Amino acid sequence: MQSPTDDEIAAYQRDGIVCLRGIFAPWVDIIAAGVARNEAERGRFAGDSVGAGDTGRFFNDYCNWRRIPEYEDFVRHSPAAAVAARLMGSKTARIFHEHLLIKEPGTSKRTPWHHDLPYYNVQGGQTASIWLAPDPVPQATCPEFVAGSHLWGRLFYPRKFIDSRNYDYAGAGFEPVSDIDAQRERFDIRTYDLVPGDALVFNFLTLHGAPANMTRGRRRGFSTRWLGDDVTYAKRPGETSPPYNDIGLATGDPMPADLFPVIAA
Repeated sequence: MQSPTDDEIAAYQRDGIVCLRGIFAPWVDIIAAGVARNEAERGRFAGDSVGAGDTGRFFNDYCNWRRIPEYEDFVRHSPAAAVAARLMGSKTARIFHEHLLIKEPGTSKRTPWHHDLPYYNVQGGQTASIWLAPDPVPQATCPEFVAGSHLWGRLFYPRKFIDSRNYDYAGAGFEPVSDIDAQRERFDIRTYDLVPGDALVFNFLTLHGAPANMTRGRRRGFSTRWLGDDVTYAKRPGETSPPYNDIGLATGDPMPADLFPVIAA
């Protein structure tokens, strides 16, 4: 495996986001087949995040990797786990879950600025989300990232994709996300032109959002989320996504291998 290189690892640790070119090219058709199966055979968390006044369709589904053969093949046999472990600086990579996000042509809904860790029942610094698409993704529809934001030492409220409302985590040490778009010149915002086989890898604490899709092409994003050696369970003060608040663990407990197996070690 030629990637990630030492420079890419350093960039990931510094910026919380790195683009790996062509690394998953052999897996594009498999992911496309899995996405098509996921659309036809929706999971229990499937839904549409287009709210009142928005146009188009923004489809989400997650936690399906064990029941969709193409997803499981990717999780277990692609370079994803090894890539995540190298970038995280971890001896192991444990699969947390996968997430499918589709913005159809003409979808006016923007994905609000957020970072992922507060949605999740996990804590720790060694985390990685690998986002790839079986379609070309121009900058006009590509996710955007605030480089270095994973090092701010701050936790922002999770936000509802459908209307950008904060989760009800009042009094728990979280803060609202600043209006990034109103002060874009203050931040190092990264975005990319992607071709199938490219991947964006980012830390769970890296602030990111995504534009509307007013192009003529579909934007199908497939993301796998990975946990490293220092990640443990974290009880959240309200709902979580995925809903893992009720699996019988306490903050600081190790992540159970039956639910979150180690793929790379």
